Amino acid sequence: MKFINDKIKILVFTILHTGIMQTSAQPAIHNKAETAKAQSGNVVPTNLKWSERMLLSEMHRFPESWMLDFSKSPKWTYPSAIVLDGAEQLYTKTGKKEYYDYIRGFGEKLIKEDGTILTYELEKYNIDLLNSGNVLLYLYEKEKKEKYLKALQTLRLQITGQPRTNEGSFWHKKIYPYQVWLDGLYMGMPFYAHYTKDFSKGNDAAKAYDDIIFQFDSVQKNLLDKKTGLLYHAWDESKKEAWADKESGLSPNFWGRAMGWYGMAMVDVLDYLPQNHPGRARLISYIKSFSDAIIKVQDKNSGLWYQVLDKPLENGNYEEATASAMFVYTMIKAVNKGYLPQSYKVYAKKGYHGIIKNLITVDENGVVNLNKCCAVAGLGGKPYRDGSYEYYVNEKIRSNDAKGTGPFILASIEFEKKDHQ
Repeated sequence: MKFINDKIKILVFTILHTGIMQTSAQPAIHNKAETAKAQSGNVVPTNLKWSERMLLSEMHRFPESWMLDFSKSPKWTYPSAIVLDGAEQLYTKTGKKEYYDYIRGFGEKLIKEDGTILTYELEKYNIDLLNSGNVLLYLYEKEKKEKYLKALQTLRLQITGQPRTNEGSFWHKKIYPYQVWLDGLYMGMPFYAHYTKDFSKGNDAAKAYDDIIFQFDSVQKNLLDKKTGLLYHAWDESKKEAWADKESGLSPNFWGRAMGWYGMAMVDVLDYLPQNHPGRARLISYIKSFSDAIIKVQDKNSGLWYQVLDKPLENGNYEEATASAMFVYTMIKAVNKGYLPQSYKVYAKKGYHGIIKNLITVDENGVVNLNKCCAVAGLGGKPYRDGSYEYYVNEKIRSNDAKGTGPFILASIEFEKKDHQ
């Protein structure tokens, strides 16, 4: 009898406890999407492809797109645009309005009705600040709002006025005279090419495309290490900067993400460069030599790449997420577009699965995290960044940096196109 009573008590307790838990855990459900989430028990459904899972995770972490990359207030900066590039492609693929609204929110928040760009200062000639122009090109194509056109024209003015080295390469920023950074090719050239395709005609367009190809030619000439095929983070034409080698003007190390930016720049610029442009073949040859070089420094076991690419065994070095995602994206997109032979897919795939196995974690609610992202790295400035090995491996490491989640989304989209997974 006591046994039966105990069973009844346990049953009553379980029913009451579950009821209380469900009542306290059930938020108000406002729309169909939230209803679906509540029914599945996940903020991010685990039955979706990795591209959507990561985008939805970013949208959960950063409900407004200007918040991406941990921005505390609306600021015209570059990382949001990488995630939003993925959102554009996923909106095209799925038609899910929430993706378009997320992109649109960036333009609405950052561009005033008169076309002024919030927090942007043209006179700083910071090439990083061209990258988010890609979001405006997309929104202008979709909505034809005058404010986006005016903002785009301002960014195009920056290209016209951007200071250059004596041979014609863009300085990275006005405060970094005569310095060319690999990062700058990604920050400036896809926007420059896309703008040219949309708005320039005849001789103006021809000159712009030649100028874009020249930027890559100049980097290959001045930043390439012929022995390894890797490219140094930066080059100072004046050779005056403390980090610059007094003979070559080069910075001392091969930083993973700098190379990652460069690879992405090449495959993305080709989306807009005319098929008959004589520079296409050269750019494709650069992608091949770039890919050959990064394959040599890819970790044979994990498939990942290190923060400082050529020194995997040195103290403090680590397998870094943003560079790994960028390299995977560069190679798989190049294979899909026919710029690289199919044989390169094996290296891209190894890197992609390495990221998922070693750097991705999934929370109980389905939210996806990308770990071991270098938060930031640069050269010069205050406090001074000397480009040493110790400098790179001691910069802050964090999870869910848009400079990693964005390329991961883009790489995932490329794999999903052919259903390689």
